[in-house]
Amino acid sequence: MKAKQVFFSVLLFGTAGLLLFMYLQAWIEEHHTGKIEKKRDQKGVSVTTGKIQKQITNQNSEVHMPEDLKKKGGDLLNLGSPTRVLRKISHSQRENGAYRSTEAHQGAKIEVFQKPIQMDWPLVTQPLNKSLVQGNKWKKADATQEKRRSFLHEFCKKYGRVNDPKFNLFHIVSRIYVEDKHKILYCEVPKAGCSNWKRILMVLNGLASSAYNISHDTVHYGKHLKTLDSFDLKGVHMRLNTYTKAVFVRDPMERLVSAFRDKFEHPNSYYHPVFGKAIIKKYRPNASAEALNNGSGVKFKEFAYYLLDAHRPVGMDIHWERVSKLCYPCLINYDFVGKFETLGEDANYFLQLIGAPKELTFPNFKDRHSSDERTNAHVVRQYLKDLSTAERQLIYDFYHLDYLMFNYTTPHL
Repeated sequence: MKAKQVFFSVLLFGTAGLLLFMYLQAWIEEHHTGKIEKKRDQKGVSVTTGKIQKQITNQNSEVHMPEDLKKKGGDLLNLGSPTRVLRKISHSQRENGAYRSTEAHQGAKIEVFQKPIQMDWPLVTQPLNKSLVQGNKWKKADATQEKRRSFLHEFCKKYGRVNDPKFNLFHIVSRIYVEDKHKILYCEVPKAGCSNWKRILMVLNGLASSAYNISHDTVHYGKHLKTLDSFDLKGVHMRLNTYTKAVFVRDPMERLVSAFRDKFEHPNSYYHPVFGKAIIKKYRPNASAEALNNGSGVKFKEFAYYLLDAHRPVGMDIHWERVSKLCYPCLINYDFVGKFETLGEDANYFLQLIGAPKELTFPNFKDRHSSDERTNAHVVRQYLKDLSTAERQLIYDFYHLDYLMFNYTTPHL
């Protein structure tokens, strides 16, 4: 009997151990960094030039209203209903666009995060409070702002209808920075003046006396600013409905080239080993051992192939992710829409609106690689020379919502 008991005990514990191992293996695979982006964009394309060109026939170089916008008016933002929730991670991970899912969040709050959160989407657009604006010098900026707000509102009303409001609220607001003193919500769009905007928020919050003496690392890794998803549900609702919500955007093609130059043309301890190595391995035939080992020297054409690949080897990153998926403009209904192309005027007008100190003005210095020429239309054209007309058209298609909702003109096709 004892031998049988020993045998069955060993068998039982062995089976339990095997099941535990299989569960842990599945969990690890699910949460691996390379699996951050769970749902790929289904409109991606193959990576070879020949196959890319096959996907585009009889295309011209004009901006056009995409067929999906012509045929239907709803669900254009492709917002899913996540079944899991986001775990808070380090600020450095947030800067690199990393999010991980978990079944729990701070113990007692688990049910709040797991259940769909009901809100009235989209939020109602409120008239701007202009009582703090002094003088007549801002008339042009005010008129421009009203046109942008109206255009975005009409676009979302026509094309951005949301059929199912069961979205993960804390994910939607995870890129929105909060400044409580002046009641500001700022949605971060990388490569559209975000570093200097964070400096401004720190000054407004009393964390610094001047925006000009705050380093890049302090801005992005100092953990001085709060994001909206760090508040409880009541706090999120209150701020969304009462604070002034601002987003600053940039021509999508220009923003893309700016991100490429910043992350791949200069030494970078994160983007080269994580993105560079994967991109070179998949898209460069006969790559050298050195390039495969350090991930440096990614070419813009290779980067474009990665961006357009439905099965890209590493996930998307916030520096080239679409604004429609960073800030959800047709859900949040931003009160202020600034543009990088008129950044100084827009930003300083916004500071007037929220009653900032008179001496505070928006910085105009280049945050990194100050000796490089700023990315502009001329620079963009130089990079796009490496791509075929079909490839440039596909990049526009990738960003077409950003082009349309923010009323940008013909891209460099």
